[in-house]
Amino acid sequence: MKNLIDVKNLRVSYHTYAGEVQSVRGVTFSVQEGETLAIVGESGCGKSVTAKTIMGLIATPPGEIKEGSEVVLDGKDILKQTEKEWEAYRGATCSMIFQDALTSLNPTMNVEKQIMENIRNHYPVSKEEARKETLHMLELVGIPDPQACMKKYPHQLSGGMRQRVMIAIALAGKPKVLIADEPTTALDVTIQAQIIDLMKELQKKLGTTIILITHDLGVVANIADHIVVMYSGKIMEKGDVRQIFYGHKHPYTWALLKAAPNLELSNKQPLISIEGTPPDLIDPPKGCPFAARCKYCMNICTTEAPEEYEFEPGHTAACWQYHPESGYADIDFSREGE
Repeated sequence: MKNLIDVKNLRVSYHTYAGEVQSVRGVTFSVQEGETLAIVGESGCGKSVTAKTIMGLIATPPGEIKEGSEVVLDGKDILKQTEKEWEAYRGATCSMIFQDALTSLNPTMNVEKQIMENIRNHYPVSKEEARKETLHMLELVGIPDPQACMKKYPHQLSGGMRQRVMIAIALAGKPKVLIADEPTTALDVTIQAQIIDLMKELQKKLGTTIILITHDLGVVANIADHIVVMYSGKIMEKGDVRQIFYGHKHPYTWALLKAAPNLELSNKQPLISIEGTPPDLIDPPKGCPFAARCKYCMNICTTEAPEEYEFEPGHTAACWQYHPESGYADIDFSREGE
């Protein structure tokens, strides 16, 4: 299967009154055609900025995509597109489902107009043809009574229904890539499961490539093929679902998995948290960004950025413990804490 997207050495900063915030610092990964890639990590790790860069939504200023960054889609570096090319690209080649459907939808337009707008922006069709396609999209995302839904406004819909409308708008332009930024965050667990099942079903039908941005590892396990674990603007570990969940190699990945609520916890047993706070990205650390919170930290971790080590094809982690002289190379994080 070929790579549809290749992100190479992506560096994105925001210039603020306090200084330059280095949001993304040298991120490199690939997404295969028709697969789902999940980018996970704590708030502020750079996952949403990475997604917005692929979507062409980094406002300059205050944002700045650094020289040498590349996002290659179908063999073309999209970061070099003109504004006219970006307008044709957004919604047709690549679409995005935003985190909060209520604030992302236009409160002054009904559902029909919002979906039709995306269709007619990219395809030369009549109003009647666009209306038929709008009805089809609402049926596709499982809206009950789609005819009535077309005339409703966002505030008249439930959270789950609004998210389905957002998915319909995103898919209306028949994009190759669908970016879902925390698509289930504001929903209860039952609706979350329905939305994830819907996305999986639509991917099978349409062959869309999905990039999922989330901090919910339960969502990741259900839908992702590959996972990128980010922290402080850098990639800590990447691999397929089996490798990350059952053979994880980075202390941060292990800490994220241990921090997830577990049904096996006894009554009133405290949840495990990751002690400490992420570093300041105005003045990021020279060494490993996770060093200050890592119980396996060595002197070199605070002074030099770790090398990337490969364990299986496609499974890598950036951690000094795998250096032959570290003394930690034999630690199995998938069993740590048992």
